[in-house]
Amino acid sequence: MAELSQRPASPVSRGLKFLKTPWAVIAGVFVGVAILDPGNVLATAQFAVRALAHTAPYILFAVLLLSYLKATGAETMVARAFHGRETRMIFLAALFGGLAPFCSCEVIPFIAGLLALGAPLSAVMAFWLSSPLIDPPTLLITAGALGWPFAIAKAVAAVALGLFGGFAIKALMAKGAFASPLRAYRRSGCCGSGPRLDGKPQWRFWTEAPRRTQFKAEFGHNALFLFKWLALAYTLEAVLVRYVPAALIAGIVGGDGIVPIATAALIGMPAYLNGYVAPPLLAGLIDQGMSVGAAMAFMIAGSVSSIPAMAAVWSLVKPRVFAVYLGLGVTGAILSGLVYQSI
Repeated sequence: MAELSQRPASPVSRGLKFLKTPWAVIAGVFVGVAILDPGNVLATAQFAVRALAHTAPYILFAVLLLSYLKATGAETMVARAFHGRETRMIFLAALFGGLAPFCSCEVIPFIAGLLALGAPLSAVMAFWLSSPLIDPPTLLITAGALGWPFAIAKAVAAVALGLFGGFAIKALMAKGAFASPLRAYRRSGCCGSGPRLDGKPQWRFWTEAPRRTQFKAEFGHNALFLFKWLALAYTLEAVLVRYVPAALIAGIVGGDGIVPIATAALIGMPAYLNGYVAPPLLAGLIDQGMSVGAAMAFMIAGSVSSIPAMAAVWSLVKPRVFAVYLGLGVTGAILSGLVYQSI
């Protein structure tokens, strides 16, 4: 029976699996350019390669940092933010949400464990809202594509959104809302059980063979992950800059005021890809006339409403809490865009 269950995948299934990868999209883009505009294939490839090379130092540092945090077990420190007074927990949860190197499937068992230990929904919401917006690799990739002022502003907006959501939930709960906010949670095998809540980081990870092995595995996995998604991002940016009229972008999300910013936030919620693809695409859109406030709103709204981020929330709370999460996210995105536009 075991031999039958481990039968190799057929060529058709492998082909279908490849079609779902960034490599297939990249190949499809260049095939399309070659057919429709063969004279610009080389120029499009050169644009993407130059942009990727410019970001390469940020990618390398991000991969090293993320691998180090994983190998040391530094993400276990986040659990300490959920102890003590509720106001303190909200502040620390909003801050650590932008620092923890969690993938979205790790967030689910981690938060489930915290909720089981009695962590308040307000602090959890602060973590949920800030966590998908920024982490060390995303900060570096954003800086490489859009500059440090934008990256730092996004990090500040992430913490501010977490605080906004955390205190909003606290105020609503004080009035009797969300008396029973949680679904029944069933553990899955996606990413194990998540980090231990009582674990301690081992900063000198190289002294332990299992941690050295984990560092190497994380480095290889994250390097490939970031490279393929950024290769896709810069390929799409090259096509965007070359073939999408600047007047069209400027007419939709250009200029001052709340309308283009709100429009960008509402477009960003269903259209967003992930935190690694978005910065290069937004760089191209800004070059085409998108306002910086609209870019900020697009990125924040899209991060909050990305499929992994929403799945982490939907799996643990009831629909009314999930709806409030999305409402806080889009409201915070618009406010962040307005503030960034004004400065």
